[in-house]
Amino acid sequence: MGVGIIGMGHYAPDNIVTNKDLEKIVDTTDEWIRSRTGIEERRIAKDDEDSSDMAFIAAERALEDAGVSAEEIDLILVATVTPDTPFPSVACMIQDRLGAKHAAAMDVGAACAGFMYGIIMGKQFIETNDYKNILVVGVDKLSKITDWTDRNTCVLLGDGAGAAVLSKVSDGNGILSFELGANGAGGKELYQNEENHLVMNGREVFRFAVRQMPQSCVNVIEKAGLSKEDVDYLVPHQANIRIMEAARERLGIAEDKMAKTIQHYGNNSSASIPIALSHSLQAGKIKDGDIVVLVGFGGGLTWGAVSLKWGK
Repeated sequence: MGVGIIGMGHYAPDNIVTNKDLEKIVDTTDEWIRSRTGIEERRIAKDDEDSSDMAFIAAERALEDAGVSAEEIDLILVATVTPDTPFPSVACMIQDRLGAKHAAAMDVGAACAGFMYGIIMGKQFIETNDYKNILVVGVDKLSKITDWTDRNTCVLLGDGAGAAVLSKVSDGNGILSFELGANGAGGKELYQNEENHLVMNGREVFRFAVRQMPQSCVNVIEKAGLSKEDVDYLVPHQANIRIMEAARERLGIAEDKMAKTIQHYGNNSSASIPIALSHSLQAGKIKDGDIVVLVGFGGGLTWGAVSLKWGK
């Protein structure tokens, strides 16, 4: 048996903030944002809507999609850098709300690569037969750590959540290979400052990402004993369209074979990849038997990639 994703769900707030809206509060233009990032709009949560609220809805939808009850979940892993509070964790909060009374729960902090870290952590528990069903959620409310006077960062960020249910799948399906990595020396390029605002050295993060994302894609393909031609679909972290295109071009796959939600959601950090994956599944872009590559990078600096064969 392999370990794979048997259910997905996502959630984004109703409130849409367009590039035109941002023109009114910072010195920027719709054309500048679109041409450099690919972003047209983003979702921003209400003041009384926190990470646990978004994670709960995404988790409910993933459980329904998987056909698994909350009481059947053995472990909840929530990837986030914007928890409601340092403790209790978001994982514990949604464990209670879901009624997952048999589940252990903890948060994972690896920024935009957090969902990759959570997926691979969950995989280990299932492979050892210690747990059967694991809920992995990526969620962030980046709006609460955004400096809305900084035109270089506020145009990039949005809020949302995505969730996956991991379980055993038939032989040959599921996770084929992975790569997780970190470079703590690069932490100074993307961090949260004393005012609790996200700070980014855009030039250095871009240089890191356009090098690491494509290389990680190639690495997991090779680890799985596959070639670039075997890849059917790519789900990259939705941070910047130019970074995403660098990964797609390195793999040599067509534009319609890459998940692209950045225009509507912006960068959702830990939620970015599961939202994009959930969207793609709902749109019928991923079929059973497809080879799918997930890849992301984030503050830390961290990165992660997973190759999998889709199917139960």
